[in-house]
Amino acid sequence: MIRSVNKYQISEIFSTERAVIYNVPRYQREYTWGTSQWEELFDDINENESGYFLGSIICIDQSTDTLQNSKLEVVDGQQRLTTLSLLFAALYTRLRSSQDESIRSKVNTLKNRLILEDSNEVLRLTPQQQNNNLNDYLALLYEVGLIGERERPANAGNRKIIKAYRYFENRLDNLTPDNQDYTQILAFLNKTYQACLVKIEVLTHSDAYTLFETLNNRGAPLTAVDLIKNKLLSQLENANQGNLERYFDRWNRLITQLGDDYAIQERFFRQYYNSFKNELNSPFRTEDGQRDPLGTLATRSNLIQIYERLITREPAHFLESLYEASNCYAMMLSTRAHELSARLEKEFQNIDHVQAAPAYVLLMNLLLYKERYELSDEQVERLVFLLVSFFVRRNVTDTPPTRDITRLFMRIIDRIEHLRGEEVFSTIRNELRSVSTSDEIFRRKLEGAIYEENSGIARFILCYLAEKGMTNEYNSDLWKKDGKQYSWTIEHIFPQGENIPDAWVQMIANGDQQLATAHQKTYVHTLGNLTITAYNSSLGNKSFEEKRDRVDRNGNYVGFKNRLNLNERLATATTWTTEQIALRTQSIVNQVMAEFNIHDL
Repeated sequence: MIRSVNKYQISEIFSTERAVIYNVPRYQREYTWGTSQWEELFDDINENESGYFLGSIICIDQSTDTLQNSKLEVVDGQQRLTTLSLLFAALYTRLRSSQDESIRSKVNTLKNRLILEDSNEVLRLTPQQQNNNLNDYLALLYEVGLIGERERPANAGNRKIIKAYRYFENRLDNLTPDNQDYTQILAFLNKTYQACLVKIEVLTHSDAYTLFETLNNRGAPLTAVDLIKNKLLSQLENANQGNLERYFDRWNRLITQLGDDYAIQERFFRQYYNSFKNELNSPFRTEDGQRDPLGTLATRSNLIQIYERLITREPAHFLESLYEASNCYAMMLSTRAHELSARLEKEFQNIDHVQAAPAYVLLMNLLLYKERYELSDEQVERLVFLLVSFFVRRNVTDTPPTRDITRLFMRIIDRIEHLRGEEVFSTIRNELRSVSTSDEIFRRKLEGAIYEENSGIARFILCYLAEKGMTNEYNSDLWKKDGKQYSWTIEHIFPQGENIPDAWVQMIANGDQQLATAHQKTYVHTLGNLTITAYNSSLGNKSFEEKRDRVDRNGNYVGFKNRLNLNERLATATTWTTEQIALRTQSIVNQVMAEFNIHDL
């Protein structure tokens, strides 16, 4: 069944000394990786030690003639191989302008990792053909200067192949702002070459299918959290640390209060290390002065290695420390909400709703060491609101970038270590101010097509403002879900669909279809054209009057008369024009600027 299983460096997978061709067959899905996967691959290579493990690929050997090129059909791993090829193309582009002979040699080697040496433009990797994947890839290689002329397909720049290449170009530019200094890029190139893949070769499609099904579907695989638990309990047992059942119960309580979502469990273990990195590293420091012998940052790829070393020192004490930290984490997740004030509970819910999970690194440290920092309940509440405000601005403007946020909070923890009380608050506030975008940029982004750029933050802003206007007589949970669907969802007042209904063409553009389309492009995704309604109201492309007056089967208003203060103007309006959209946009933007002004906190 299995012909061979070998671990190779990337330089060997794309070896210039062997004429190996990787072909992605037609039946495979198209290239689907996006920004999060590109970012993770780049950061994992860049931030880990050489030899980082990238995963595995499964191939069928299609070769029939030992004198011809070795042809491998990629059954599993095409996303990873395609992404690496696009990364090589970006590296080739970035290095080819150098006149240094040693770098020129590396440029030629890069070319031969993408195109077989001395071949008639034979590709090392032939991507899948669906949705113009292959044609986009060929056009890119031509534009980079690796093959002869190819025509770029229409809209190629909007598809993943070109977007991935552009992403890696930008990341490489950020590595070396000085275009003449190639040191950092060459170091990254070497790390890329030294990263590893396990290549599994099989003989037939039947063998490949069986193996693929076995690897992916045979029960629940051991997770990083499982491995940490096994290592910890094994260490406790070997160290004769008393009743193992008691420690097992402690572990189960820890996991239970984190909840059933594995992603949250795994995130806790990463963020625990990042939150308390300085003291966790302290016992492992030696005279050589290395500050972080366990690692500068916990990631998915190095999590197990970090915890293997942590567990070896006083495992019982380490488990108790984890448990105490998980208590704080559970408060932030609202699974221990009964221990919080009403305001703090609400602010932690806002942290979740505004998608500010990276802030847990800082918050876990503040909550666990609240007495050490001499923080009052009121100061903690202010700090959480400060973080909500920071993330509203960050998620609207994408500044600072995602990859910098965890390190930002780790840096803040280092700076507040010896501070107390109001000094802690002011230091955190000043750090967040220093990296947050200006009010001018924040306003400009709020005034733009915010829903199109980030529907999640648009929803948070609308829900937050609506909640501010609720009274005891009318109070509704705008974040409640019916299954996986929110019970309250964002509604575009002027419809966003391509075919604008005649009633809207008449109202918004006096019957001018072309003008209505232009107005739609300008206004439809702005805050002034967005509101919140019940998800089952089926408003869609209905006229303004129908949307305004819609009721459910029980006679309750589910349109714009749904009693949310956010809809007060809409409930009494008889028309909806671009002037009204612009005015409402400015009104909402002014409210957001006032609510989340971190410069005045």
